[in-house]
Amino acid sequence: AWNAGAQTMLLRRQLEAMPDGGVFVICPPPNPFRCPPGPGERISLVAHYLKTHKPRAKIIAIDPKAKYSKQGLFEQGWNTLYPGMVEYRRGVNIERIDVNSKTAHTDFGAVKADVLNVIPAQKAGRIAEVGGLTDSSGWCPVDHLTWESTRVDNIHVIGDAAIQNPLPKSAYAANSEAKVCAAAVAALLEQRPLPRPSWVNTCYSLLAPDYGVSVAMVYTLEKGKVAKVKGAGGLSPKYGDRVGEAAYAESWYRNITGEIWG
Repeated sequence: AWNAGAQTMLLRRQLEAMPDGGVFVICPPPNPFRCPPGPGERISLVAHYLKTHKPRAKIIAIDPKAKYSKQGLFEQGWNTLYPGMVEYRRGVNIERIDVNSKTAHTDFGAVKADVLNVIPAQKAGRIAEVGGLTDSSGWCPVDHLTWESTRVDNIHVIGDAAIQNPLPKSAYAANSEAKVCAAAVAALLEQRPLPRPSWVNTCYSLLAPDYGVSVAMVYTLEKGKVAKVKGAGGLSPKYGDRVGEAAYAESWYRNITGEIWG
């Protein structure tokens, strides 16, 4: 249920049918994956629903990673908004899933769920693989000056499919990459010098309708690789204006969707 549509609606119906006092288990994927704060955002959304409709329910996250995006801000928010509801187990690997019993068997024991949301490891789409654009990692290496594939000439890859670290696999980063790529392609076609690229990412997360946190960063090109610009971004302050950030999140959404789709 990581792509919006039938599966997310199925997950919603499963949560609606879950008994009060039931357990929702979410298993985030290893890095890299689309939308690094996504698991924390989903946990928050589910927690808000459960607090309202099934207050005795519990959420358990089983994550193979030692740390995750906006960890401190999410944990602070969950402790404030949903005390005792969210248990996040880091550095735990899933060995197998028993679908019939909805049990995740891990290297630290078995965890049984009423609703089990397993998000598998990710890679670039099938079209990229068939086109010969991916390497052994399953993602697409690119020249970050032009975003042209380093494996297939004259094919440019942007967004989640590209190997773009430290740029995150986020919609806002992809939007920024598209602009840089378009400028590079125009320069190549017109045989002009390539412009020096710069990228930006901003990501807001809502832990409740009136509780928002964010992370932002500006990136540049150094020795052919994407690099963070020191001092150009950062996380929400620990005791920042959460209500104000929630309003900024709504504005961010209106602005980026308006720019993309008009």
